[in-house]
Amino acid sequence: MQEAAPSVEAGQAGTPDSTTTRHARTGEQMSGAEMVIEVLAQEGVDTVFGYSGGAILPTYDAIFRYNERERERGADQTDPMRLVVPANEQGAGFMAAGYARSTGKVGVFLVTSGPGATNTVTPIRDCMADSVPVVLITGQVARGAMGTDAFQEAPIVNIMGNCAKHVFLVTRPEQLEETIRTAFEVARSGRPGPVVVDLPKDVQNWVGEFRGSGLLGIRGYRQRMESLRQTQVSERKARQFFEMLGQSNRPLLYVGGGAIHGEGGEAVTAFAREYGIPSVSTVMGLGAVDTTDDLHLHMLGMHGTAYANYAVEDCDFIIAVGSRFDDRVAAKAELFAPLAEHVAHIDIDAAEIGKVKRVDWSHVGEAGTAMHQLLEYGRSIDFGADYQRWSTHCRNLRERHPMNFKEDGEFIQPQAVMRALNELTGGDAIISTGVGQHQMWAAQYLDFRRPRLWMTSGSMGTMGFGLPAAIGAQFANPDELVIDIDGDGSLRMNLGEMETVTTYGLPVKILLLNNNGDGMVRQWQKLYFDDRFSGSDKSLHRKDFIKAAEADGFEFARRVASREEMPEVLEAFVRFDGPAFLEVMIDPDAGVYPMVGPGMGYKQMVTGDYIPGREIPEIGRGGRVDPSEAF
Repeated sequence: MQEAAPSVEAGQAGTPDSTTTRHARTGEQMSGAEMVIEVLAQEGVDTVFGYSGGAILPTYDAIFRYNERERERGADQTDPMRLVVPANEQGAGFMAAGYARSTGKVGVFLVTSGPGATNTVTPIRDCMADSVPVVLITGQVARGAMGTDAFQEAPIVNIMGNCAKHVFLVTRPEQLEETIRTAFEVARSGRPGPVVVDLPKDVQNWVGEFRGSGLLGIRGYRQRMESLRQTQVSERKARQFFEMLGQSNRPLLYVGGGAIHGEGGEAVTAFAREYGIPSVSTVMGLGAVDTTDDLHLHMLGMHGTAYANYAVEDCDFIIAVGSRFDDRVAAKAELFAPLAEHVAHIDIDAAEIGKVKRVDWSHVGEAGTAMHQLLEYGRSIDFGADYQRWSTHCRNLRERHPMNFKEDGEFIQPQAVMRALNELTGGDAIISTGVGQHQMWAAQYLDFRRPRLWMTSGSMGTMGFGLPAAIGAQFANPDELVIDIDGDGSLRMNLGEMETVTTYGLPVKILLLNNNGDGMVRQWQKLYFDDRFSGSDKSLHRKDFIKAAEADGFEFARRVASREEMPEVLEAFVRFDGPAFLEVMIDPDAGVYPMVGPGMGYKQMVTGDYIPGREIPEIGRGGRVDPSEAF
């Protein structure tokens, strides 16, 4: 948390310049609001998500005038900086996050002061938890009114200070453009994250000279970032790593979201294939390695595949790449990979090294760079090891403990929907989800052939994320198939954004798995609260989602409850040319398996009635719990 530092003068000697060529409007007199938009354009921003209001009106007006001027300069009548208006500021935040997650670029959203700004706290914290680069610009009351409880005033610096990677309050208008450029620099560098710029209205109206370049003098931060960029895996550390790898008979790559943020997917995959090492992914790391790869075992953790978790149980060397041993993966650190004689950890954030799990070897740096350097070193020493028996063992685990579910009965099973969807998309669609059972079924049963196809609220677990994130991703990837897989509980959270889809004519597909309740909560209530379904039963609610979709302009709005009809209707939904909404009525008692209970190790994993397991553990109330009661 920091104000735009008064001691740093714009253009001060030693302050890096973010541009290599002179800006066309350098030296012109313009308002602060116009400067903001010129810097956004300079940073390559083509889409801004946001909701207007009094304290941010000057900047909204500047976007209008910028687009008008740019259109006059050329024949293209398309706005060079699209302004996307959602139903709610939270939606704007998740749209910016979807844009960023699906591209790796910085997402931008722009809201007014007071309630407009406080409505963005959740997406900011969500982006911080999942390391997503966004810049939020919030309007603020005039500097002279700050602290007086003025109309629509909120202490954004204080509120956001513990949620964002960094917060700037612009108190010196002459440092405005440097502050905006620095916000982008901080958001995208190192471990990515959200940056907030709180912008008083009088600073937006201030008129001054546009310099066209310059950054704030945050010397210490830049030194750390430069050190990270120049960090090499030394010969000594590389030798130590390969000594451990050489001693190992059962190495396993444990790949997290940092491998995607650090553009490490290609290098991790090359390393795995070079030495025949199996890999598993966290929920945030899905797609870093092609999930259809023969050596990949899909997702590990609380609801990971049985074969991935058993591989973790059996391995003797864990190589963690851009992952952080969080509680969904290692609820009890000492029980995670109990046979591992060594643990190696690569991460961009030094704070993650040893935070949860003691490691024997570590490297702080970008995942892609580090894995490429290790691969090159291994080739230089002609490293060779035979892990054929281990890779065969992992393939056998996949064959003996496959994902499976109830395939008969009167109800549509959600896993069957995901399997059918996967056959239609081939692992090449951009998928977003809400949070709950549908999220885990999607993660378990869908394939992701490359990075940035999978978007979900991982660490925060924010219901309502899926639909606005899909909207943001569709704006960023207009020619891609984008599907929001949602639950009836999650979809309600940001239901207003269905109108945003049709307003902008986006071909987003919304697939609603409706079990008339908060399914994941119900599973916990079954297991730990003696079937007391307090507040989780939505069957008494009267929401007709089809009528809602039709009211919002969806030409394809259908409901299916028949197992026989589901495949045909699902295909029509996916192939529809334009926005489409499909509600699938699923088995209300369907559970998410496998499941590792809170505080348990993978040895205590419950696999349910249809996934063959090694054993049924004793957990839950009073000893053994029937698998049908687990979540």
